Amino acid sequence: MTDKLKEKEEFRYAPIGVFDSGVGGLTVAREIMRQIPKERIIYFGDTARVPYGSKSKETIIRFSRQIIRFLQSKGVKAIVIACNTASALALETVQPEFDIPILGVVKAGAKEAAKVTKNGKIGVIATESTIESQLYTKEIHSHKPNAQVLGKPCPLFVPLVEEGWLKDPVTVEVANRYLEPLLESGIDTLIMGCTHYPLLRSTLRQIMGEKVNLVNPAYETARELKSLLERNGLNNDGKQNYEGAMHEFYVSDAANKFKNFANSILPYGVDTTQLIHIEDY
Repeated sequence: MTDKLKEKEEFRYAPIGVFDSGVGGLTVAREIMRQIPKERIIYFGDTARVPYGSKSKETIIRFSRQIIRFLQSKGVKAIVIACNTASALALETVQPEFDIPILGVVKAGAKEAAKVTKNGKIGVIATESTIESQLYTKEIHSHKPNAQVLGKPCPLFVPLVEEGWLKDPVTVEVANRYLEPLLESGIDTLIMGCTHYPLLRSTLRQIMGEKVNLVNPAYETARELKSLLERNGLNNDGKQNYEGAMHEFYVSDAANKFKNFANSILPYGVDTTQLIHIEDY
């Protein structure tokens, strides 16, 4: 085996980097664990600077570069930007700057929504920055040019999720107010365009009813990641199966709060969450 081939063979056992502004990206990590359980994950939640949704493009790009450099220092073989805001505002800029595959969450979700809609009316709930970027509209139209895309910023959802108020009456009331115009418009498909939002799925389903498709970009992104790893010979072939024991979690603030939340939604227990100073990267 040549040195280059040996290096690639060893690289397939390297971990996957996943990052988000906070706990929302755990929905993506959870899907990766379910769909490709032999892979290790190194997760970073930028809990000191959450939410990202109201910040400028320049700031999101700077944050993303710092986090990608941190994940690269951990030897990851691929990175998933498990944050719709960072995917919409930073992915296009940072992808060519680094020499490993970097995936976002917008394209996979948009493609699935275009596929499942019957009446061509698609709603997108997301942060203010993601809606303003128009990226979901652009990506949906690349698959379904005549689709009617209705975006609705939901800025209160992220702080409610970060507080763990997933089924609180306040959250239900806020969701009702946000979703009412989308319901009245007659959409048949709703993209949960922020990785925090699938944690509100039961509330969203209760309000939207059974006839509206709820698209979870986390699920589609994990599927896209699996395909990318297989195409490039980077998938863990099972000779080293970590079964959750080697996942690592890092945050920029509130480590215990993050760990407790992660333990409530992930299939594997999180023993430790390490605090780092992300501005050093």
